[in-house]
Order: sequence, then C-alpha cells, then structure tokens
Amino acid sequence: MLPTSPEEAAQAFGDGTGITVLAGGTIVVPELTYRRLAPEKVLMLARSGLDRITRDGGAVTIGAAAPVSALESLDEPLATAARYVGDVEVRAQATVGGNLCAGPGRETPIGDLQAPLIALGARVRSAGSGGERTEPLEDFLAGDPRRRLVLDVSYDDKPREAGYAAMWRPHTHHYTILAVAAARADGELRLAATGAAPHAVRLSSVEASGNAADALNDVNPQDDALASAWYRRKILPRLVEQALANLTSQGAA
Repeated sequence: MLPTSPEEAAQAFGDGTGITVLAGGTIVVPELTYRRLAPEKVLMLARSGLDRITRDGGAVTIGAAAPVSALESLDEPLATAARYVGDVEVRAQATVGGNLCAGPGRETPIGDLQAPLIALGARVRSAGSGGERTEPLEDFLAGDPRRRLVLDVSYDDKPREAGYAAMWRPHTHHYTILAVAAARADGELRLAATGAAPHAVRLSSVEASGNAADALNDVNPQDDALASAWYRRKILPRLVEQALANLTSQGAA
C-alpha cells in the first residue's frame, strides 16, 4: 500500500491488524532481510505527505515521516539527541515515527528521540483502533505504539531552558547506553531518560524533589549487550545532574 496523503495512510492502516509500517526502513528492513519479520501487508509512507515540519500557531509540528536529520536544527534538547543518532546515512533515512514506535532492541535500547521529546512536553497524534487521538508522548509509549499509526508529534514553541547528557560510545553506528534530557519552561521542569527501560521514561520523582538520586524511583534498569543494570543504576543519577547543570536558555524562534 502506497498512500499519497495522511488521510489515505490512516484509512489504509485501519486498526493496524496485519499491517507493517515502512517509512525510513532502518529498523524494519533488517528485520525483513533476516526473515525475523514476515508481514501480511506493508504500508509505505514515502509519498504520504507526513514528512513536513512546521512552526506555526505557537507549536512545532513534526510529521511522522520526517527524517531524523531534519531535527538537528530544531529546539534543544531534541537537536543534540538527533545529531547523535546512528551516522549521517541513518539520520537521513530514519524517521521520527519509526523512532517513537521502536520497541526495545534485540540486544540494545533504541528510540533516542523519545526522551528529549518527553522533556519538551510533546504530544503524539495517531490513528488506529478507535480513530484519531492526540496524547502526551509518555502516555503513547506506555500503551502499544505498534498498534497505532503516528501522524505527527508536536510541542509548544516557547522560550525554555534545555539540557542533555548522555553516555556516548565512540563508534560510527553506536547506540546510546543511557541519556537524560531536561527542559524547563514557565517554571515547569521536565526530565526523561533513554536507555533505562524498554522505552523512554519520564523522571517524575526528580521533577518533584530536585534530587538526582530519585531517578531510580522511576526506572528499573536491565542488563543488555551494552551495559549492566548495575552500571546504569550508578550512572543515571550522574547524568541527571549533568543534564540539569547543562540547562541553558533557548528562545522561541
């Protein structure tokens, strides 16, 4: 299926039964190549018109098929996180929707954009069973993202402070071991972590207390191919401290 508009894409997706969504393909194509995925139907978003990014009406709206590379010039902490996803080719091909719907990797955490978007207070507009709906990103991730078709994600366009801290790996095709994104606007602090759970998690305990160690109240890190749960528990509070220390003012464009 090759829809030519967002409306056609939503209609073709229906309730998601038997549908595999293909946008950039950086996650799906390897699964197909190694025959770990055998879809009944493939919904290709290349011509769906879901690749636009707009800054209008007090909000920034990012289409689900927008490439990760297009986010590198947007607001912090999203821009910094986007610059460190994969390599140049991956960023040019991978899409926002794919990153948001990425389940836990087979051996490593994925979904680097989730934490900074949560910190920005992003909302996801999606289609699927029950029709179209818009909800906070953290609620979307807590559900079943693969049963929804992401149409776009948006956040308020306003002055804020933003910070980002990550445990980087010096490899071209690296995965992030652990990262923390922070943003403060209108007196509200929002924090989220990537790599501490199967998907990004909002660090509500730290937001309430200001104590970095309380991040461990919100997540239960697991062992994987990149790092042990013990290591992540030791590093997470330090990254929270760094993200908060890195908070700098970002004006609305």
